[in-house]
Amino acid sequence: MSADVTVLRTPRRRRDASLLTLGLFAAIAAAMLPVFSVIAPGPWVAGAVLVTAGSLGAGLVVRLSRLPAVLASVAEIAVWIVLLTAIFGGGTALLGLIPTPATFASVPGLLAGASEEIRDGVAPVAAETGLSFLLVGAIGALAIVLDHVVLTARMPLLAGVGLVAVSLIPTIAIPSDVDVAGFVLLAAALLFLLRIDTRSRTTAREQSGAPRLFGVSATALGVAAVAVIVAVVATPLLPQPGIRFATGGAGGIGTTINPNLELGNDLRQPRDVDVLTVTTTAPSAPYLRAVTLSSFDGSVWQPDSSDTVPVPGDGAVFDRVGVDGDITLADQTTTVTVDQLDSPWLPVPYPASAVTGLTGEWLGMPQNRTVVTRAGSTRDQVYQVQANVPRPTLEQIRSRAAGGAGVDSSLTALPADVPAVIGDTAREVTANATNPYDQLAALQTWFRSSAFRYSLDAPVDAGFDGAGLDAVADFLQVRAGYCVHYASAFAVMARTLGIPSRIVIGYLPGTASRIAQQGGTEYTVSSSQLHAWPEAYFEGIGWVPFEPTNSLGVPTNFASGSTSGGGTEPSTPQQDAASPDAQPSTAPSQADRGDVDAQEGTVTAPGARPATSWVLPLVLVLALLLLAAVPAVVRVVQRRRRLSAARAGDPVAAWTALQEEVVDLGIPAPGAESPRAFAARLVAEHGADADDVGLLREAVERASYAELAVDPARGPALVAALQRVTGAIATRTTTARRIRARVLPRSLVVRPGAVDVADEREPVS
Repeated sequence: MSADVTVLRTPRRRRDASLLTLGLFAAIAAAMLPVFSVIAPGPWVAGAVLVTAGSLGAGLVVRLSRLPAVLASVAEIAVWIVLLTAIFGGGTALLGLIPTPATFASVPGLLAGASEEIRDGVAPVAAETGLSFLLVGAIGALAIVLDHVVLTARMPLLAGVGLVAVSLIPTIAIPSDVDVAGFVLLAAALLFLLRIDTRSRTTAREQSGAPRLFGVSATALGVAAVAVIVAVVATPLLPQPGIRFATGGAGGIGTTINPNLELGNDLRQPRDVDVLTVTTTAPSAPYLRAVTLSSFDGSVWQPDSSDTVPVPGDGAVFDRVGVDGDITLADQTTTVTVDQLDSPWLPVPYPASAVTGLTGEWLGMPQNRTVVTRAGSTRDQVYQVQANVPRPTLEQIRSRAAGGAGVDSSLTALPADVPAVIGDTAREVTANATNPYDQLAALQTWFRSSAFRYSLDAPVDAGFDGAGLDAVADFLQVRAGYCVHYASAFAVMARTLGIPSRIVIGYLPGTASRIAQQGGTEYTVSSSQLHAWPEAYFEGIGWVPFEPTNSLGVPTNFASGSTSGGGTEPSTPQQDAASPDAQPSTAPSQADRGDVDAQEGTVTAPGARPATSWVLPLVLVLALLLLAAVPAVVRVVQRRRRLSAARAGDPVAAWTALQEEVVDLGIPAPGAESPRAFAARLVAEHGADADDVGLLREAVERASYAELAVDPARGPALVAALQRVTGAIATRTTTARRIRARVLPRSLVVRPGAVDVADEREPVS
């Protein structure tokens, strides 16, 4: 009877196979739409469509010809190779289609070209030959894998999880709006796949072979649940859209600005690229500010997010700086041309008053004079900034109090559990200072002295690579780190002295060009000059930057007004004095950015933590072990549910449990085979007891054909027979296969009833 039903329903199955293939093609296309925000559309799109359609079409033709499913995968791979050869390797291929050894030898070069394009490109990257080959090949390979998952393993929900993950990659890579159209199309395609798959499961065994919720198998729900858990746990640990800084190293797409003080890994990248050029009327290159961080909870400095105002057409987004009447203001004009920088935060000199020439919608934050966009990017922007720089004399700034009546108390706030070493050290270093400016100058001098070393590796080796209070305490003991540690330590120590402070993320002054430019000197800023520095607030003057990072930037100092009748220019991070010694440092050399002496990794300062470099590998190993255990855990839960249902007298659950156990052991359980034929094969070929198998077979036949209700009285006998049959079959297989059946259960992927699953025969142990 089962065979007759299969024959009668063949036309419908063929139609369903065609619809599933069409739905899968649509789902893949929808999942690829967000990729256009990272890779610009081009000829590679046509290639991807051709290879995907050709591969899926070849598999469908094989299935409609009623050939074994394994031949469908073989045909798909063959078409995939032929089409890739025709598109990218025609010059070396036989008849332009059949690959030769020279064709395969060209693949590493294409992949190397793709890597170079990804490393040096700025999104959206215009794909050349190498990247096009990688994209077309990867999309085609994805189609082949998902075709097996959907049409052979009959798990469209698992395919949907993979497609959703693919569609999210561009969102993680760069800042962009949600692709609503792509999301809707992908959701519609996945729902279509689920609908067709559910409709095609028509026999009683297929309908009740696994616990289902709204037509979706429990196994698929388990996979989906794991995917959701991974997404919830892992996504916050991933680089957030639009704030990841990448120096153009492997895998980077241009550069952006990270306001979360996670610059270490990026600065350790060996590759350095130019991100922008600056032309200014100032005597020297200015620091360029992008983000300020004022709120500190003891572990994290949070980027400021205050009220914003649109940048008007004339660019006058901020008022002129409000300073006391005796403070001189120097007007400066700076033109910035952005190259490889893709960021929603605009680098501008401080204190900006007008920004002109921007394209797109930009917003100003009056509280900190920064400029940001919610939808656009700095990419390819050319803009001009007017700044009014306060120029107090040494006497003027010494006479000013730190803070003032209008300063928010959060700018001096610290948690109650500040390590004693921070406050004690701040008071010790500033013991001889009599005013806030001299206190900060003393801290700056101390940090820039030979007592400290600039190092990107020491914080990692000593286990304190961060900006929280514990990291600051360790940094003060080890006395080696990079800009994040210097800036955070300076700002926290300033707050222990009652001085309002915050941290700024931006760029160091660039390197002067030898080519004279109209309107000022041109400077080039590179990715290695991404920087963090502290600012302190003085009444009547405003925010004053300091540069504590040893060997970098321009230390802040102010000239006495009495030396030249009050006309001497001060030296600050916005404008250094004219003397050669005051010229700004840019970024450390590659040698300086590593260990500055042979003892970098063996720091033994009092209070320093032992290295914890073993933590990350241990976490990764544990994560891999947990991930590897997921299939076994899901299968254990499924097996227990089957046995529970069988013990309650459900013969279909008992029969399905038997099928799943033998599939785990590599024995096929095709849907076209009747229960009687399947039972006979288990007895004849796999050593099952005829009476036990007969008991299970008779029970499922009665349930299928006579529609008998569940009988709890039969449950114990069904479970006992099931356990004896599976035990007898397992003893006739090898130990390796039994272990694999528990660790990597095939029934989670190859469901009982899957078409043409070959029997993996092995010698009996």
